[in-house]
Amino acid sequence: MPVLDHFRLDERVAIVTGGNRGLGYAMAQALAEAGAAVAIVSRTAADAETAAAAISQLTGRNCRGYACDVTQPEAVQALVELVLADFGQVDILVNNAGLNVRGAIEDLTLEQFRTVQETNVTGPWLMCRALAPHFKQRQQGRVINLGSALSVISMPDRTPYSTSKGAVLQLTRTLALEWAPFNVTVNCILPGPFHTEMNRTLAENPDVYGLLIAKIPLGRWGNPAELGGLVVFLASEAASFITGAGIAIDGGWTVH
Repeated sequence: MPVLDHFRLDERVAIVTGGNRGLGYAMAQALAEAGAAVAIVSRTAADAETAAAAISQLTGRNCRGYACDVTQPEAVQALVELVLADFGQVDILVNNAGLNVRGAIEDLTLEQFRTVQETNVTGPWLMCRALAPHFKQRQQGRVINLGSALSVISMPDRTPYSTSKGAVLQLTRTLALEWAPFNVTVNCILPGPFHTEMNRTLAENPDVYGLLIAKIPLGRWGNPAELGGLVVFLASEAASFITGAGIAIDGGWTVH
Protein backbone atom coordinates (compact mmCIF):
# COMPACT_ATOMS: atom_id res chain seq x y z
CA MET A 1 0.00 0.00 0.00
CA PRO A 2 1.40 3.45 -0.90
CA VAL A 3 2.39 5.35 2.20
CA LEU A 4 -0.12 8.16 1.73
CA ASP A 5 -2.96 5.64 1.71
CA HIS A 6 -2.15 4.82 5.34
CA PHE A 7 -3.37 8.31 6.27
CA ARG A 8 -6.82 7.89 4.72
CA LEU A 9 -9.78 7.64 7.09
CA ASP A 10 -12.44 6.40 4.70
CA GLU A 11 -15.16 4.32 6.37
CA ARG A 12 -14.03 5.55 9.80
CA VAL A 13 -16.28 7.38 12.25
CA ALA A 14 -14.92 10.03 14.61
CA ILE A 15 -16.40 11.79 17.63
CA VAL A 16 -14.95 15.22 18.37
CA THR A 17 -16.05 16.86 21.61
CA GLY A 18 -15.96 20.64 21.59
CA GLY A 19 -15.89 20.34 17.82
CA ASN A 20 -18.00 23.38 17.06
CA ARG A 21 -15.19 25.95 17.27
CA GLY A 22 -11.46 26.58 17.66
CA LEU A 23 -9.10 23.64 17.67
CA GLY A 24 -12.00 21.19 17.82
CA TYR A 25 -13.52 22.54 14.63
CA ALA A 26 -10.15 22.48 12.85
CA MET A 27 -9.59 18.86 13.85
CA ALA A 28 -13.11 17.81 12.91
CA GLN A 29 -12.66 19.40 9.49
CA ALA A 30 -9.30 17.68 8.99
CA LEU A 31 -10.72 14.28 9.89
CA ALA A 32 -13.58 14.78 7.44
CA GLU A 33 -11.16 15.90 4.72
CA ALA A 34 -9.24 12.67 5.27
CA GLY A 35 -12.43 10.69 4.68
CA ALA A 36 -14.02 10.17 8.10
CA ALA A 37 -17.63 10.70 9.05
CA VAL A 38 -17.69 13.00 12.05
CA ALA A 39 -19.98 13.42 15.06
CA ILE A 40 -19.45 16.93 16.40
CA VAL A 41 -20.32 17.43 20.06
CA SER A 42 -21.09 20.70 21.82
CA ARG A 43 -23.07 21.72 24.88
CA THR A 44 -25.53 23.41 22.52
CA ALA A 45 -27.26 21.47 19.76
CA ALA A 46 -27.51 24.47 17.45
CA ASP A 47 -23.76 25.13 17.65
CA ALA A 48 -22.91 21.49 16.96
CA GLU A 49 -25.36 21.22 14.08
CA THR A 50 -24.14 24.46 12.48
CA ALA A 51 -20.53 23.29 12.61
CA ALA A 52 -21.45 19.85 11.28
CA ALA A 53 -23.40 21.34 8.38
CA ALA A 54 -20.50 23.62 7.45
CA ILE A 55 -17.94 20.81 7.48
CA SER A 56 -20.26 18.47 5.62
CA GLN A 57 -20.81 21.06 2.89
CA LEU A 58 -17.08 21.72 2.63
CA THR A 59 -15.94 18.09 2.55
CA GLY A 60 -18.93 16.12 1.30
CA ARG A 61 -18.68 13.82 4.33
CA ASN A 62 -21.44 12.70 6.67
CA CYS A 63 -21.16 15.04 9.67
CA ARG A 64 -23.79 15.39 12.39
CA GLY A 65 -24.09 17.59 15.44
CA TYR A 66 -24.97 16.43 18.95
CA ALA A 67 -25.59 18.24 22.22
CA CYS A 68 -23.94 16.80 25.32
CA ASP A 69 -22.55 17.98 28.63
CA VAL A 70 -19.52 15.70 28.85
CA THR A 71 -19.35 16.07 32.63
CA GLN A 72 -22.66 14.20 33.06
CA PRO A 73 -22.42 10.38 32.96
CA GLU A 74 -25.98 9.81 31.75
CA ALA A 75 -25.61 12.39 28.99
CA VAL A 76 -22.34 10.86 27.82
CA GLN A 77 -23.80 7.36 27.72
CA ALA A 78 -26.83 8.60 25.79
CA LEU A 79 -24.54 10.42 23.33
CA VAL A 80 -22.47 7.32 22.63
CA GLU A 81 -25.57 5.19 22.13
CA LEU A 82 -27.06 7.76 19.75
CA VAL A 83 -23.87 8.08 17.69
CA LEU A 84 -23.61 4.29 17.44
CA ALA A 85 -27.24 4.10 16.33
CA ASP A 86 -26.67 6.80 13.69
CA PHE A 87 -23.29 5.66 12.35
CA GLY A 88 -23.04 2.02 13.38
CA GLN A 89 -19.54 2.31 14.83
CA VAL A 90 -16.98 4.65 16.37
CA ASP A 91 -13.33 4.34 15.38
CA ILE A 92 -11.85 7.62 16.62
CA LEU A 93 -12.48 9.64 19.76
CA VAL A 94 -11.05 13.14 20.07
CA ASN A 95 -11.49 14.49 23.60
CA ASN A 96 -11.17 18.19 22.93
CA ALA A 97 -13.86 19.91 25.03
CA GLY A 98 -12.04 22.13 27.49
CA LEU A 99 -12.27 25.09 29.81
CA ASN A 100 -9.71 27.54 31.19
CA VAL A 101 -9.99 29.83 34.20
CA ARG A 102 -7.02 32.09 34.90
CA GLY A 103 -6.08 33.90 38.09
CA ALA A 104 -4.02 33.81 41.27
CA ILE A 105 -5.00 30.89 43.47
CA GLU A 106 -6.33 33.13 46.25
CA ASP A 107 -8.61 34.90 43.76
CA LEU A 108 -10.19 31.71 42.48
CA THR A 109 -13.09 29.85 44.02
CA LEU A 110 -13.22 26.13 44.69
CA GLU A 111 -16.16 25.98 42.31
CA GLN A 112 -14.05 27.45 39.51
CA PHE A 113 -11.30 24.91 40.14
CA ARG A 114 -13.76 22.03 40.21
CA THR A 115 -15.52 23.18 37.06
CA VAL A 116 -12.26 23.10 35.09
CA GLN A 117 -11.42 19.62 36.39
CA GLU A 118 -14.90 18.33 35.58
CA THR A 119 -14.76 19.54 31.97
CA ASN A 120 -11.10 18.86 31.21
CA VAL A 121 -10.57 15.59 33.11
CA THR A 122 -13.89 14.01 34.05
CA GLY A 123 -15.27 14.62 30.54
CA PRO A 124 -12.55 12.65 28.71
CA TRP A 125 -12.68 9.93 31.38
CA LEU A 126 -16.43 9.52 30.94
CA MET A 127 -16.18 9.49 27.14
CA CYS A 128 -13.49 6.81 27.28
CA ARG A 129 -15.45 4.75 29.78
CA ALA A 130 -18.58 4.88 27.65
CA LEU A 131 -16.74 3.73 24.53
CA ALA A 132 -14.59 1.09 26.22
CA PRO A 133 -16.95 -1.85 25.54
CA HIS A 134 -17.30 -0.86 21.88
CA PHE A 135 -13.56 -0.48 21.30
CA LYS A 136 -12.80 -3.74 23.09
CA GLN A 137 -15.45 -5.68 21.21
CA ARG A 138 -14.16 -4.45 17.86
CA GLN A 139 -10.51 -4.84 18.90
CA GLN A 140 -9.60 -1.44 17.51
CA GLY A 141 -9.83 2.26 18.20
CA ARG A 142 -7.97 5.54 18.26
CA VAL A 143 -8.27 7.91 21.23
CA ILE A 144 -6.74 11.37 20.98
CA ASN A 145 -6.84 13.50 24.10
CA LEU A 146 -6.14 17.22 24.08
CA GLY A 147 -3.61 18.09 26.71
CA SER A 148 -1.51 21.22 26.58
CA ALA A 149 2.05 22.44 26.75
CA LEU A 150 0.98 23.09 30.34
CA SER A 151 0.70 19.33 30.80
CA VAL A 152 4.50 19.31 31.12
CA ILE A 153 5.52 22.91 31.94
CA SER A 154 3.55 25.67 33.63
CA MET A 155 2.89 29.36 34.16
CA PRO A 156 1.65 31.46 37.06
CA ASP A 157 -2.10 31.95 37.50
CA ARG A 158 -2.95 28.63 35.83
CA THR A 159 -3.53 26.23 38.74
CA PRO A 160 -6.91 24.90 37.51
CA TYR A 161 -5.88 24.47 33.88
CA SER A 162 -2.36 23.12 34.44
CA THR A 163 -3.61 20.67 37.05
CA SER A 164 -6.26 19.39 34.66
CA LYS A 165 -3.96 19.07 31.66
CA GLY A 166 -1.33 17.24 33.66
CA ALA A 167 -4.06 14.78 34.61
CA VAL A 168 -5.10 14.36 30.96
CA LEU A 169 -1.57 13.31 30.04
CA GLN A 170 -1.55 10.73 32.84
CA LEU A 171 -5.01 9.51 31.82
CA THR A 172 -3.59 9.01 28.33
CA ARG A 173 -0.61 7.01 29.53
CA THR A 174 -2.67 4.81 31.83
CA LEU A 175 -5.32 4.00 29.24
CA ALA A 176 -2.62 3.31 26.65
CA LEU A 177 -1.39 0.51 28.91
CA GLU A 178 -4.89 -0.67 29.78
CA TRP A 179 -6.13 -0.82 26.20
CA ALA A 180 -3.02 -1.98 24.36
CA PRO A 181 -4.15 -5.65 24.47
CA PHE A 182 -7.26 -4.60 22.55
CA ASN A 183 -5.37 -2.80 19.77
CA VAL A 184 -6.67 0.58 20.95
CA THR A 185 -4.12 3.39 20.89
CA VAL A 186 -4.38 6.38 23.20
CA ASN A 187 -2.31 9.49 22.59
CA CYS A 188 -2.24 13.08 23.76
CA ILE A 189 -1.70 16.24 21.72
CA LEU A 190 0.03 19.04 23.65
CA PRO A 191 -0.71 22.36 21.93
CA GLY A 192 1.07 25.56 22.78
CA PRO A 193 -0.57 28.96 22.20
CA PHE A 194 -2.97 28.93 19.26
CA HIS A 195 -5.14 31.69 17.88
CA THR A 196 -8.51 30.58 19.24
CA GLU A 197 -11.45 32.21 20.96
CA MET A 198 -10.27 30.81 24.31
CA ASN A 199 -6.97 32.68 23.92
CA ARG A 200 -8.35 35.89 22.45
CA THR A 201 -7.85 37.97 25.60
CA LEU A 202 -4.21 36.90 25.76
CA ALA A 203 -3.59 37.60 22.08
CA GLU A 204 -5.10 41.08 22.43
CA ASN A 205 -2.89 41.97 25.41
CA PRO A 206 0.45 43.20 23.94
CA ASP A 207 2.41 42.51 27.12
CA VAL A 208 1.15 38.96 27.55
CA TYR A 209 1.37 38.21 23.83
CA GLY A 210 4.95 39.43 23.73
CA LEU A 211 5.89 37.39 26.79
CA LEU A 212 4.54 34.22 25.21
CA ILE A 213 6.15 34.91 21.83
CA ALA A 214 9.49 35.25 23.60
CA LYS A 215 9.15 31.65 24.83
CA ILE A 216 8.42 30.19 21.39
CA PRO A 217 11.51 29.52 19.23
CA LEU A 218 9.48 29.77 16.00
CA GLY A 219 8.41 33.25 17.10
CA ARG A 220 4.65 33.01 16.57
CA TRP A 221 1.44 31.41 17.78
CA GLY A 222 -0.09 28.46 15.97
CA ASN A 223 -3.03 28.56 13.59
CA PRO A 224 -5.77 25.98 14.28
CA ALA A 225 -5.41 24.45 10.81
CA GLU A 226 -1.87 23.41 11.74
CA LEU A 227 -3.32 20.83 14.11
CA GLY A 228 -5.04 19.00 11.24
CA GLY A 229 -2.10 16.94 10.03
CA LEU A 230 -1.26 15.70 13.51
CA VAL A 231 -4.78 14.61 14.43
CA VAL A 232 -5.22 12.81 11.09
CA PHE A 233 -1.88 11.05 11.58
CA LEU A 234 -2.74 9.85 15.09
CA ALA A 235 -6.20 8.71 13.93
CA SER A 236 -4.82 6.76 10.99
CA GLU A 237 -3.07 3.47 10.36
CA ALA A 238 0.14 5.44 9.87
CA ALA A 239 0.28 5.82 13.67
CA SER A 240 -0.58 2.20 14.50
CA PHE A 241 2.58 1.69 16.60
CA ILE A 242 2.25 4.91 18.61
CA THR A 243 0.46 4.83 21.94
CA GLY A 244 0.85 6.56 25.28
CA ALA A 245 2.61 9.49 23.66
CA GLY A 246 2.32 13.16 24.50
CA ILE A 247 3.16 15.03 21.31
CA ALA A 248 3.95 18.73 21.54
CA ILE A 249 2.79 21.08 18.81
CA ASP A 250 3.99 24.33 20.30
CA GLY A 251 6.56 26.01 18.06
CA GLY A 252 9.32 24.66 20.30
CA TRP A 253 8.05 26.17 23.57
CA THR A 254 8.55 23.05 25.68
CA VAL A 255 12.08 22.52 24.37
CA HIS A 256 13.25 25.15 26.88
